[in-house]
Amino acid sequence: MFEIRKATPKDAETILRFITELAIYEKAGHEVEATVQSVTSSLFGENSVSHAAICERDGIPVGFAVWFFSYSTWLARNGLYLEDLYITPDQRGSGAGRTMLRYLAQIAVEKGCGRFEWSVLDWNEPAIKAYEAIGAEPLSEWTRYRLSGAALESFAAG
Repeated sequence: MFEIRKATPKDAETILRFITELAIYEKAGHEVEATVQSVTSSLFGENSVSHAAICERDGIPVGFAVWFFSYSTWLARNGLYLEDLYITPDQRGSGAGRTMLRYLAQIAVEKGCGRFEWSVLDWNEPAIKAYEAIGAEPLSEWTRYRLSGAALESFAAG
């Protein structure tokens, strides 16, 4: 039914379209700075630390995932961190997202990862229900922090 394949530089335009659609869904479309060129260099360039996959149905892209490997000092093992997973609205509920999550879980197991983690917006109830249905649990005791933009540059400069 679904085929998941490793993304290639030829997929950069499709990935950017999915990134934009995801950002709009998450009410943050105005925050997308990515371009086809920046997607190509950041995902497929020489120094890339990220990976991407495309989910297809009948040869047509219906979703994507971007991930990277993290590290747990407590486990002394790598983890797989899912940065983004997106399935087109017409394919939601079809099993495409679950198929993509299983694909990533298999990579995590094959690579000896001790964890497979991601974040979800607290209002995204359909995604939360889907994640809980596969046995994922929320981490209520952790608060995520971020430095970006001018604050990151200012702090780095001292």
